[in-house]
Amino acid sequence: MLMRYLIFCLFLLSSQSGFAQSYADDIIAYRKQYVKELLDDARSPIKPSQAKFLDFFQPNEKYSVIADFAASPGSKPFLINTHSGKQRPYKEYGLLKFKISGQDLVLHIYQKVDFINDTAHKDDLFLPFNDKTNYETTFAGGRYIDLKISDIKDGKLLLDFNKCYNPYCAYADGYSCPIPPKENYLEIEIPVGEKMFQH
Repeated sequence: MLMRYLIFCLFLLSSQSGFAQSYADDIIAYRKQYVKELLDDARSPIKPSQAKFLDFFQPNEKYSVIADFAASPGSKPFLINTHSGKQRPYKEYGLLKFKISGQDLVLHIYQKVDFINDTAHKDDLFLPFNDKTNYETTFAGGRYIDLKISDIKDGKLLLDFNKCYNPYCAYADGYSCPIPPKENYLEIEIPVGEKMFQH
């Protein structure tokens, strides 16, 4: 009987390890595709020879959470400041409420006004945020997560900070990267996703 119990425990541990490994593999594959698309972009701020300076935290599934989504009907367009000094029009699409380490957190997600009636991009949502890793291990100007309206299912959305990335302004000057609004400052560290560019 004891032997059966020990075998069962080992099975559970190996299964959990397998799931964790699978998740890490998925994030590593995601990053490879991200780097490829970054380098393939005609407007890319980095050259292939600089790709080795891109840096990421280790994948951590703790920072992949299910968020409650609340729509923001009737929201008005507003201007988000950018690092170049220009402003870009966005609308608030909704709020995401979630927990990390037992702490209740809220982020606002936006839709670019120019994309609302654009067939190719009308499903796109934009989530810029700051957290307490800024200036230390991550870009001072915040990081981004790309989302889709179609990601929202029954008032829920998978929010994975392991997929957050740097704006182009983290690599070079001359880009108009939106600065995360103050409402999207998280009073915790988010030690996953892309780190500060070290080149």
